[in-house]
Amino acid sequence: MNRKTLVLPAVVGLLAPVLAACGSSDSSGSGGDAIAVGTTDRFTATKDAPAPLDPAYAYDVGTWNILRQTVQTLMIQPKGEGDPVPEAAQSCGFTDSGNERYACTLRDGLKFSNGDKITAADVKYSIDRARAIKADSGVSALLNTIQTVETQGDKQVIFHLRTADATFPYKLSTPVAGIINPADYQKNKLRDGFGVDGSGPYTLSADVKNDEIVKATFTKNPNYKGTLKVNNSKVDMISYADADAMGKALDKGDIDVMTRTMAPEQIQKLSAGTDSNEDLVEMAGLEIRYLAFNTNAPTVKNKAVRQAMAQLINRGEIVAKVYGTQAEPLYSLVPASITGHSNSFFNKYGDPSTAKAKALLTAANISTPVKLTLHYTTDHYGSGTKKEFEVLQKQLNDSGLFNVDIQGSPWTTFVPAERKGKYDVWGMGWFPDFPDADNYLAPFLDTDNFLKLPYRNSKIINTLIPASRREADRLAASSNLTEIQDIVADDVPILPLWQGKQYVAARGDVTGTAYALNSSSTLQLWELGRGVSG
Repeated sequence: MNRKTLVLPAVVGLLAPVLAACGSSDSSGSGGDAIAVGTTDRFTATKDAPAPLDPAYAYDVGTWNILRQTVQTLMIQPKGEGDPVPEAAQSCGFTDSGNERYACTLRDGLKFSNGDKITAADVKYSIDRARAIKADSGVSALLNTIQTVETQGDKQVIFHLRTADATFPYKLSTPVAGIINPADYQKNKLRDGFGVDGSGPYTLSADVKNDEIVKATFTKNPNYKGTLKVNNSKVDMISYADADAMGKALDKGDIDVMTRTMAPEQIQKLSAGTDSNEDLVEMAGLEIRYLAFNTNAPTVKNKAVRQAMAQLINRGEIVAKVYGTQAEPLYSLVPASITGHSNSFFNKYGDPSTAKAKALLTAANISTPVKLTLHYTTDHYGSGTKKEFEVLQKQLNDSGLFNVDIQGSPWTTFVPAERKGKYDVWGMGWFPDFPDADNYLAPFLDTDNFLKLPYRNSKIINTLIPASRREADRLAASSNLTEIQDIVADDVPILPLWQGKQYVAARGDVTGTAYALNSSSTLQLWELGRGVSG
């Protein structure tokens, strides 16, 4: 078998407020052994997060990758380029010129995995439940433009929106809008543990040890009725402690596919093609990394401190020393490949400059060195995170203007701490809910932002975000989107660092790896099959 690296284009579609229709498609699947997929994602139930897989709570790329296999949504993002298309729905679309009334008709024969019939009332229950629970993960903010959900008969669902929202079809493709059975999910309470029941292409069986999933088995759902062709009968997703253990499992043949998060060194080795039985698929990704600020904290409350950091940080050096060709510097919250992107941070700060940073601090009467602790998670974004923060620490401290410590914590303690405001500055990653500039701005800057940031800008919240959502042509929204990015570059409630590519590695007899991930890092296990790769 020949060694190959596939490079796929980014999937960036334009939204259209027209009625879409798609006929149902029967699923099919090949037999044989389960395809084993490795991941370093951890799925843990804790006191702070007892319901990690409830669609009304889950809001990270790992848990969403479980839900997208098991819980069906009205709309779905296609595996290729383009707008979302109907999935559980037969058709969906705006029915008014103002993008404020969105109607869906369910396809015939929809059933939950247990055989129960799905009706419009179940859709309404599912979405109203997520909105009412309003979990502290912040995921319900994706549904905050909904005013009411109406049903007409068993098959019609009508969404009345508070304001125009051209991105709404994308939001209906996310797991928070997943259809759940009222018999399995209480109306006002999250479902604790690791049970998931829906109408997606697979059912889930979880092997749990010490309140953590060690293996998730996805079995083809015989009652699934949707647009997806399922190319396998079973997939085992195995969680590894780190990228090294996952890589050894691939080399030994214990797993067939290796997904996120691989170490930079592993990707470099696979790219070199030293193992002819393993293929690396490289895809343009829309993942970003950034620093977030508690703008109420005394250490960073004065924006001159945040601006000085923006003036000092050398993104090119971070990329070169830690990630190489696997990432590129980012000068906005919106990645370069998304319509509406603007290099606002570069336009304001230019190249790194100690002299300019010192001038900012001096003008604001800030005493130096400014003492800070930068917090990062040790086990969620890959092994490069620690090295990245070591580079950041050195850049800031070498200026003589800062005295920075760094502190790493596991994800299970890191997330509750940052949500409770215990960190002044912390590092995060973002995998988009959908590939639109709105999803890189509103989740961070709107009133109910998922980071619980205290930063508020009334013009962004009340004028610019609503105005951008009125534009079905996303290019026409660029002026409002650019102004938001310029305000962020001036106030620096968030400091973007880099955007990265994404990778899948697989053994030679596995097919479908080119579509195993989409641009939003959605794992599409149904694409995987067994065959002869050449």
